[in-house]
Amino acid sequence: MISKFTLFLLLLCSCWACGEDPINPPTTTGPQQYGTPLSNVPDPDKATIYEVNLRAQSSEGNLQGVISKLQHIKSLGTNVIWLMPIYEQGILNSVGSPYCIKDYQKIDPEYGTLADLRALTDQAHSLGMAVILDWVANHTAWDHSWINTHPEWYTQNSSGQIIIPPGTNWNDVADLNFEQSSMRKEQIDAMKYWALEANIDGFRCDYADGVPFDFWNEAISSLRAIPKRDFLMLAEGTRSDHYQAGFDLTYSWNYYTALKNVWASASSQTLTTAHQAEITAIPNGKGKVRFTTNHDQSAWEASPMTLFNGKNGAIAASVANLFSGGTPLLYTGQEVGKTGTTPFFSNSTINWSANADMLEAYQKIYSIYNNYPAARSNNFSIYQLSNDLICWKKVNGSSTLLILINVRNSSISVTLPPVLTGELKNLITNQIESVSSSFTLAPYNYRIYQMN
Repeated sequence: MISKFTLFLLLLCSCWACGEDPINPPTTTGPQQYGTPLSNVPDPDKATIYEVNLRAQSSEGNLQGVISKLQHIKSLGTNVIWLMPIYEQGILNSVGSPYCIKDYQKIDPEYGTLADLRALTDQAHSLGMAVILDWVANHTAWDHSWINTHPEWYTQNSSGQIIIPPGTNWNDVADLNFEQSSMRKEQIDAMKYWALEANIDGFRCDYADGVPFDFWNEAISSLRAIPKRDFLMLAEGTRSDHYQAGFDLTYSWNYYTALKNVWASASSQTLTTAHQAEITAIPNGKGKVRFTTNHDQSAWEASPMTLFNGKNGAIAASVANLFSGGTPLLYTGQEVGKTGTTPFFSNSTINWSANADMLEAYQKIYSIYNNYPAARSNNFSIYQLSNDLICWKKVNGSSTLLILINVRNSSISVTLPPVLTGELKNLITNQIESVSSSFTLAPYNYRIYQMN
């Protein structure tokens, strides 16, 4: 029988042969992969995004409040949850903005803890939804520790004073200097921390146009180098080089502006022109995020209920947005017709029991969008039959849809060409209708027909 001492000696020899210290085994440092990564992070052409304003999503205004609404978000047919910034916020010169970051690797106590974020990603993943975090690369709070420890990491004027981002009135934040490689590394390490320790699935990058191309390229390459991980990357910006930097999606500001103009009085052709100009500039496998509102528009401009002339106008505009060929975005409260502005510098809880019919309409149109491949296709014919009508025929393989939208708050009558007529299935009512060349639509009415 081998003695315990002999076994110990054999173990020592084995460890030494492998170059290991058996008395002081190596310790693992740095962030570690928490949980099981989501295996089916949506591609840009299959993503449907829901932006969460934590301060409005629930009365609690925190991560637990988002967890309690996950089934609701899932019911809308969305598969990507974008959380507005959850990081520790600065106090010095603060206006209450969550985009004023004091520490990139801490969750603000207002929102909860790392355990809460992990619970959110776990439950979202179990429902088949990805989770992306808002990332604020361009600037930090004035009480971020870097201000004192690394002032050279910030942009300074000729007098050596740290400045706010040039060309803005963002007095609550200090502009970062991207010529400093060590600052870049700290930021990228922080992004990787959340990818691993919270198992998140990507980032929406704030004010991406204000950050150099080579930083984004370096950061996204570092994230995508993490083994067995896939990430969805959204740039808040329109720079053409964002796609080359590695972003999957950029903002569709031109389409949003065209949509507002059409609902105001412009010809529906305006929307077609905006769409075609954008779509020709998008590389294969990339996309544009399209919306009728987001946190900035709902806070500083107006809600869709105001911009698009009431409930029916807002839903019709969302149909024009959803079926346009971009990656659709919904924002907290939009689906229940939030009126007035929705702040994000302070709490403002949504009345989730309002406008149940509007919520049902959103659930229906998103269900059609997710279940009919033609809905997401960029292969469609545009029929300019009237300045007051959107008329699209969309095709994907054997799936063909006809989209008709009255963009006015009055009834319209149009003449449809024979190719668009016949016995068609109305996907809103699930009834077969006999569609003739003489066609009338009520104010802000829309039809989505299956043509085969």
